[in-house]
Amino acid sequence: MADWWYGQYTTALVCRVPESAASQPTSTANNGSKGHVNVDQARGEWEKFTGALRRLGAGVLELSPEEECPQGPFVADCAVVCEGTALVTRPGGDRRKEVEVIKKVLDQDLKLDIVQMLDDNATLHGQDVLFTGKEFFVGLTWFTNQAGARALADAFPDYRVSSINVPNEVEHLGDLCGVAGPNLLAVGKSKAAKMVLKEMELMGEFDYEILSLPDDQATDCVYMNGTILHCTKDEFPDSYKVFEMVTDYHRVAVSNKELRKVGGALSRLALLIPLTKTK
Repeated sequence: MADWWYGQYTTALVCRVPESAASQPTSTANNGSKGHVNVDQARGEWEKFTGALRRLGAGVLELSPEEECPQGPFVADCAVVCEGTALVTRPGGDRRKEVEVIKKVLDQDLKLDIVQMLDDNATLHGQDVLFTGKEFFVGLTWFTNQAGARALADAFPDYRVSSINVPNEVEHLGDLCGVAGPNLLAVGKSKAAKMVLKEMELMGEFDYEILSLPDDQATDCVYMNGTILHCTKDEFPDSYKVFEMVTDYHRVAVSNKELRKVGGALSRLALLIPLTKTK
């Protein structure tokens, strides 16, 4: 087990935004944003995000949107990928078609080793999984249970997996914290975020530097290939100022206003595949 490669990705699997995205109910974790998704604006933001992935060296594989799958762009919900293995998740709701499509791409196109969850009672949502390059944290939420955490541990036995209790009012672990770089965690300042961080510090095997952000949702950043993709100044001005103080890595601000209205965190929009062993 090694973490020197953490954040080095060669491929990003993404899905375009369907018209049906506008029909989704507003998320409870949307930072107060109101109204339905403006699909044209969401597509514009999505294009800029995927463009940033390409500029950072990722080969972007685009899935066509399916109108019966309004959450289709949230591809990272459907699998956890590490060291050439993909664990296919059960993110809840009627998302079986999305999961099957992504499983097929991971298996047939990317030649990853596919692991299925065998326990029928297990649930696991990708936005509840935090991988630091050294260990996994799994948030126990309405979407992820202890059986799902055990499935993750079975799939990746070389890594410690710690289950973290997430307050009921929060949808996902990823709504409170994220990985901003090797050994660097971005964590919000809310009471819920502080509770989760305390438990992570107690349960985890390693110590991490903490990037404390005023806005919980701004913690949803993406670290890849030496660069942090994070919120814009317009979205979260106070948290943006904190990111400006990070000098160890390059930074790219990416707007995600529209899909965030329905819980579409930035990290959910791309399933990132590191350069590792294949079949």
